[in-house]
Amino acid sequence: MFFRWDWLRPQLTAPIVPTLGPIHPDALSVGLFEDILRAADTGDFLPYDKDRRWGGEKNEKVLREDVVHQRGRTLIPTLMRRGRGTVKVFAYALPDSVVDEATELAAKLAARHDVVNARVVRPLGPEAAHSRGTRIQLKDFTADTCPAPDGPVRSVTDWPAAVQETFAPFAESMAADGLAFLHTQMQAGRCGPVLAAAVENRIVGAIGPMDVRPDAIGRAQLLPQYFAVLPETRGQGLGRVLWRAAMHWGQCHGAAYQLLQTEVGGPSDKLCLSEGLISLGFSHTTHV
Repeated sequence: MFFRWDWLRPQLTAPIVPTLGPIHPDALSVGLFEDILRAADTGDFLPYDKDRRWGGEKNEKVLREDVVHQRGRTLIPTLMRRGRGTVKVFAYALPDSVVDEATELAAKLAARHDVVNARVVRPLGPEAAHSRGTRIQLKDFTADTCPAPDGPVRSVTDWPAAVQETFAPFAESMAADGLAFLHTQMQAGRCGPVLAAAVENRIVGAIGPMDVRPDAIGRAQLLPQYFAVLPETRGQGLGRVLWRAAMHWGQCHGAAYQLLQTEVGGPSDKLCLSEGLISLGFSHTTHV
């Protein structure tokens, strides 16, 4: 075993695991960290990796030979070859001084692997006074009922054909939010249903894909979705209706929980907080 849990556990101020992302606190274990090291050798998806649903090969892997694991600090670098390439160094430590060491390591590894981007990812606890970065939020489906909302939301395939045809231009206009990628997966039949809101026979918002899969300890997790509403139709409550429809779908399909990452202060962040989700901590990324 490479990792010592008595060293690593006190440093996990937020439940984030490299290459896997946010993890339910109940599933967080030294075994997850050992698994990502083994996956670095094989290049395979772990059985509970949320990215497995897209098929293909795992794009991000741990640079296991460059991991720093000592009492008081752990640095875990990863490499992605997509695009112009990215090195990330996940810095687990209580003192802020670890950021300087992580920054130096990220720059060195980016040069060694000839990639353009180098970043330091710093998990921070839920008590952190944090005005930027990403918030990790938990929706617990066992805590209360998620009723079906009233509103113009259906699965894309349940809308009339003329309305369905408006999804493509909507997705293209919201490419920055991942909807264009989602549309390609829908066309290839590689993902679950997508819920869409339509106004005057035109799709103006969507959330999906809807997919429930077991996590590392076998609990049913509603996987993260792409979520967007056209800017010109915001302020009408459509985002909240879409969100509640997705939560209703997840609960009806047996999900125990969902984990989300939202930009601090952004529309999705404010929506989730207003819907009573639990904040598990933050992730702050610095570009080197």
